[in-house]
Amino acid sequence: MADNLNGFQGAVAGLSLTDVIQLKSHNKYTGCITVIYGNSEGIIYFADGEIIHAVQGNETGEEAIYQIIKWPGGNFNIHPEMTSNTCSIHYRTDFLLLEALRRLDEERANGADSGGGNAPSVTPRRTMSKVAARLQEINGVTYAVLLDKNGTPLQDTSVEATSLSAKGLFLARIGNQLGELIGLGDAKAAAVHTSDFHLLMYDSRQHYLSIAVKPEFNLESVEGEIKSALMPGK
Repeated sequence: MADNLNGFQGAVAGLSLTDVIQLKSHNKYTGCITVIYGNSEGIIYFADGEIIHAVQGNETGEEAIYQIIKWPGGNFNIHPEMTSNTCSIHYRTDFLLLEALRRLDEERANGADSGGGNAPSVTPRRTMSKVAARLQEINGVTYAVLLDKNGTPLQDTSVEATSLSAKGLFLARIGNQLGELIGLGDAKAAAVHTSDFHLLMYDSRQHYLSIAVKPEFNLESVEGEIKSALMPGK
């Protein structure tokens, strides 16, 4: 298949934009698809075949996907080298496509734009612990995972959880080794700053909590919100 596919209202080589998305899902694709329609651009990011993030103008997440699929035509390109550390979408790809088409049909039937609407009330693709789900509502947090002392994510089998758990476990072990060397014991919290994200680790006795934060956010401010979410009322 050519990397540059033009026009998706009908089909190019028998494929529409939704066809390409479904193919990438079945092929466990990791990378992104960029979509151009007039002066508008949309970006759809995949990890292991699932859509994890999307951007269109000021919209991100599910609403960005719905806006892109509403476009009646355009040009899209495949970029396997482009990935994202942000996870703004927590629904299965097949559900996103069905919901986008349902909204489009509804708008056509009503003869008006239905707007953003509410998020669909279905079981998310990425099940996760209540603690992690609560933390992901904090502005700046891209993903959070609760893991056991062996590094296994709890209630979350996503690619993001596995990767973030490995990073959190490594940070916890390094912190514990340093604590032992200087006589302070195990590390209860640790942080690492990189150009792509901030990584936070908290030790909660039986578990670790690993959290990725966008690099442009003030870590001290985000940590304050995390502590408030973990200890409400304090």
